[in-house]
Amino acid sequence: MDWILTNITTLSLTLGMILAGLALPAAVAVFVVLRLPADYFTHNRREPIYRHGTHPLLGWSLVLLKNLSGLVLVILGIVMLFTPGQGLLTLLVGLMLLNFPGKYRLERRLVRLGPVIPALNWLRGRWGRAPLMDPDT
Repeated sequence: MDWILTNITTLSLTLGMILAGLALPAAVAVFVVLRLPADYFTHNRREPIYRHGTHPLLGWSLVLLKNLSGLVLVILGIVMLFTPGQGLLTLLVGLMLLNFPGKYRLERRLVRLGPVIPALNWLRGRWGRAPLMDPDT
């Protein structure tokens, strides 16, 4: 008991970091899933963000920020596959944020896994968003 009392600051900081590590990826995942258009997985190709009429410097800055955020979420998602947390959802959202060849095909393959579309649509339904269309249709 003395050890706990002498290390209460360290224990509090550690607990806060663990809680933030669980809450922050969940909040980002919810934000990204809610912002997806309902037909996101039904297209053959995705248009890159930097081609939407923005200034090139701003466009590439957004791409860099988006990829760094995606990388962090992928790492956290992999960790959460083996620890408590919503690992598959965080991993999927992180992959959605990254840019790499074959990304869209991988996203569609992951979404076709049994519980993923129903879980995403449940989340979207709770926030009043239209359900995601099935990529097979």
